[in-house]
Amino acid sequence: MESQVGTIRKGDRSRALWSSTAAFTVCFAAWTIFSILGVQVKRDLGLNDFQFGLLVGTPILTGSLIRLMLGIWADQYGGRIVFTGVMLAAAVATFLLSYAYDYTTFLLAALGVGIAGGSFSVGIAYVSKWYPKEKQGTALGIFGAGNVGSAVTKFLAPVVMVSLGWQAVAQLWAVGLVVMAVVFWLTTSDDPDLAARRARGVQPESFAAMMAPLANIQVWRFSLYYFFVFGGFVALALWLPRYYVGVYGLDIVTAGMLGAAYSIPGSLFRVLGGTLSDRYGARAVMYWTFIGSVICTFLLSYPATSYVVKGIRGPIEFEIAIGFIPFMLLTMALGFFMSLGKAAVYKHIPVYYPGRVGSVGGVVGLIGGLGGFVLPIAFGAANDLIGVWTSCFMLLFVVVTASLIWMHVAIRRMETAKHPALRGPQDLPEAQALAAAAGAPTATLPKGGLVAGE
Repeated sequence: MESQVGTIRKGDRSRALWSSTAAFTVCFAAWTIFSILGVQVKRDLGLNDFQFGLLVGTPILTGSLIRLMLGIWADQYGGRIVFTGVMLAAAVATFLLSYAYDYTTFLLAALGVGIAGGSFSVGIAYVSKWYPKEKQGTALGIFGAGNVGSAVTKFLAPVVMVSLGWQAVAQLWAVGLVVMAVVFWLTTSDDPDLAARRARGVQPESFAAMMAPLANIQVWRFSLYYFFVFGGFVALALWLPRYYVGVYGLDIVTAGMLGAAYSIPGSLFRVLGGTLSDRYGARAVMYWTFIGSVICTFLLSYPATSYVVKGIRGPIEFEIAIGFIPFMLLTMALGFFMSLGKAAVYKHIPVYYPGRVGSVGGVVGLIGGLGGFVLPIAFGAANDLIGVWTSCFMLLFVVVTASLIWMHVAIRRMETAKHPALRGPQDLPEAQALAAAAGAPTATLPKGGLVAGE
């Protein structure tokens, strides 16, 4: 179905973007609430690192698994109503969290809180319907900056928790979700594609039709990228307060502030990533992302090591370790590169799959969100089994290196493919989007995306 973006009013478009971004910020703040509450719960219940990793990762699991269905529903029934429903359901679950009393009930509550994370695939499907292809990178980058909600939690939750108790954090965050749901509903309208379908009496496409693009291996390659740039970002946003407390002996309030110092640039620079993707192409931005991340994770992976050298006058001892300031700067740089990549991955989707943003974006978001669930658990397990704090960055180094290699090999294959619609790299969809932005004529690409195996 052709998009109706050319027939909408600018005010409706702006309200859709900014209201969605605000709503996603509130949802993300609730989704990552255990990054702060989890540290207190760990102390109160005497949890080990694996149990802590499972607790902070459980909301990420729920939010990831429901993204596919929520994305499809957003395409079928409209993102406005689905987004509002997600916020109200998450508000109920977050309020009930304040009644948890042991590890089992905290895990159950965490499953419900995770509903807030499903808002991402809904918002991506909703916002993309309002913008032409050549502007979708910037628009989705602005929306994705709602990741800064994790910084909101890190800034405010420790203060509320120290002053009023952790239960007050859950209750206030639940109220915030309800208020935002009402504001979002009152300030937005149905997306133009949904409005056009209703005017013509057209029924939404079937579930099977929505799922068809998932047979393309390209979707799963995008998913691996997002597993690192988003899953890794969320995992570190959850893990860094614990890391600062354990490695540098900081209190929870200071650790939360420093965790926010990682999350804020790692969220706001997503807007820059979208703008750069519109201007230079998503592939170029992904290369910058992966190369920069390989360098950062390699340096962060080096464990504090003591050396003894047999000197002329006796043993000479010295230590090589990343100091507090270099560590903070490296993690912020890593968050910056991840931010660019998060925007670039989702720039690809409406270009390659314009009619399936909900389903394709949903599965990419699902895999990325699973990274936010699996990686904190892996970080905790690595701490318990290996006993080296930097093992979390060793794991991230492996993931980003594999992503870079797969991307480069796939792009080389795409550039040499003999597909009739792809005569060279200049004919790839992202290149055509750049040409459209410059006013140059473009060729017609296959509706279903590129050939499987790319």
